[in-house]
Amino acid sequence: MNPTDDLLIESFAAQPASLRIAIVTETFPPEVNGVAMTLGRIVTGMVRRGHAVQLIRPRQKLENPMPKLNGIEEIISPGVPVPTYGELRFGLPSKRRLIKLWSARRPDIVHVVTEGPLGWSAVAAARKLQLPITSSFHTNFQSYTQHYGLSLFKAPIESYLRKLHNRTQATMVPTRALMDDLQHRGYDNVKLLSRGVAAELFSPGKRSRSLRSRWGVTDDDLVVLLVGRLAKEKNVGLVISAFRAIQQVKPNAKLVFVGDGPMRQTLQAICPQVIFAGVQKGEDLASHYASGDLFLFASLTETYGNVVPEALASGLAVVSYACAAAQELITSGVNGILVPVNDEAEFVTTAVEIASDIRALETLRLAAAPSVAHLNWDAIFDSFEGHLRRAVESACVGFHFGSQTSPASVMSRASA
Repeated sequence: MNPTDDLLIESFAAQPASLRIAIVTETFPPEVNGVAMTLGRIVTGMVRRGHAVQLIRPRQKLENPMPKLNGIEEIISPGVPVPTYGELRFGLPSKRRLIKLWSARRPDIVHVVTEGPLGWSAVAAARKLQLPITSSFHTNFQSYTQHYGLSLFKAPIESYLRKLHNRTQATMVPTRALMDDLQHRGYDNVKLLSRGVAAELFSPGKRSRSLRSRWGVTDDDLVVLLVGRLAKEKNVGLVISAFRAIQQVKPNAKLVFVGDGPMRQTLQAICPQVIFAGVQKGEDLASHYASGDLFLFASLTETYGNVVPEALASGLAVVSYACAAAQELITSGVNGILVPVNDEAEFVTTAVEIASDIRALETLRLAAAPSVAHLNWDAIFDSFEGHLRRAVESACVGFHFGSQTSPASVMSRASA
């Protein structure tokens, strides 16, 4: 353990809070991905509710020192680059360090967000210390194997993920469809933890005429948008195929990619007409969303897909495969269009049809934002906190706690 750990332990222990939550993750803001952004929201929500959060994560590539946030203590773990995700790093195995850290001052509960070596170490350390532990299932890593020539590893990866999550008291997932899927695949104690959308940030009112002008389009021209990581597993090629078909009927249409990733240079070489806006954040991201018209989302590897509710909240007509968030949030033909999974021809045909029908496009856009207005983050915070408290209460019954934390004291904090 680093010399600074003792100071961090002391500060963490001093936090007055209902729960002391140790969160273990390989990604966190300012990194830009669905897991990081979701976790950032949840951590902020927990701290605002008076809980103390101990955040354990690897330092990421080119990371600048982060400002200290009230209620949050950061423990930085060694890490190595994630294959094909050079901007992210796996945390290295740290069981012994975590046992020492949590023995000095026990958290009330450990929550594991990502399933790398650091996450596995956290599960092992928490079980060794008989700490309550929960986890999140955010990424279908086993589905990524087909995109990177690693199909032989699909079964071992699936086995690893299932074993890790089944060693926790609850695995939180963002959709009911994923709950059913994981239970069918042998995962135990699967619980629903949906996602919110920041309606105060993403809204049709953020539409920017000046931004559209920079893209070279008028008010009447069509902007096709994709926001996300430019990588094989996101099925970007199908979006390009659909756009090329749209161009046959809408020659002035523009395709805008917001985001970055390993495919960017290749895509720029083969699609010079595409506008690559790069990574956008905050108000700039909201403006990019709202300045589009048609959002094409062809990914089949999502557990949720935060970009779908963000696009809906921004007033875009969304065409997506019927899976993940789109399946839960879109009523096809009312506030978006759903396409049968893996039907690429239908995806392209549907994109062309909606791009060609101005009245239908506008009807979908008008219905989009109101359809996700109910996705309030406070309800998500309630659900997350409830799952944690139930895990703590369950552990009080099922575990023999050490001398530093008695069942009575944990129950008292959990019900405070």
